[in-house]
Amino acid sequence: MSKTIFITGASSGLGKATAKLFHSKGWHVIATMRKPQEEKELSLLDNVTLLQLDVTSLSSIEECVRTATSQFNIDVVFNNAGYGLVGPLETLSDEQITNLLNTDLLGVIRVTKAFMPHFREKGAGLFINTSSIGGMITFPLNALYHAAKWGLEGLAESMHFELSKFGIGIKNILPGGIRTDFVGRSMAYGTLNTAPYQAILDKANQAFSEVMKPEQLTPPEIIAETVYEAATDGKDQLRYIAGEDGKQFYASRNRLGADAFREQFDQLFFGK
Repeated sequence: MSKTIFITGASSGLGKATAKLFHSKGWHVIATMRKPQEEKELSLLDNVTLLQLDVTSLSSIEECVRTATSQFNIDVVFNNAGYGLVGPLETLSDEQITNLLNTDLLGVIRVTKAFMPHFREKGAGLFINTSSIGGMITFPLNALYHAAKWGLEGLAESMHFELSKFGIGIKNILPGGIRTDFVGRSMAYGTLNTAPYQAILDKANQAFSEVMKPEQLTPPEIIAETVYEAATDGKDQLRYIAGEDGKQFYASRNRLGADAFREQFDQLFFGK
């Protein structure tokens, strides 16, 4: 009997790559997105169900989860929807701050909570969240993004205690840079009062252009394989670091220690 995975943010990038991979492995895939009527690829696949979901809307979450659980016995929920927000905190509008946290953190919390009765009643299930290597280390000018991803790390580690008592698992995928449109369509930038920060922004942008070259980033199909591993390996393992750059950053932080690693990044980005 095939298993079923529910995926948020499945219209592009890692979400779509994961949907395709699980479909190829014989799983039934529930691929959710804000505008499923515009999806032209997953809609052609058998055993893929498209549902509308806006993870920033509690009513949308509740309706989507109610529809999904009334029709399917879901085994894995992959909380993947998210985007980035770059800029010094002072340059970010309150709307930008709220939208980022609603999507990257509160969306995961609310989707997880909505599915908990379904998993608890069946005594099984697995939550997998797209965190980031940015949930364990930080880059300059990404404070809100890191706040959300570090939040996911604390969320998963603490929730493990309560979920495990009902036979439910929770795991985080921590990719490094992914070769998707994340730095384009899925990235927002602060625009308020940027003048005092222009020198810092110029230096950081130059460093990011070196660190985030597309050819150095991991294709989403490779990261999707780690999602599949987490879903099927049966391990009681909380974190799966994915992508060679993510693994290298994490190893470097562990080797140097948090303070020395931060100083190294300060030198890399700003030449101090």
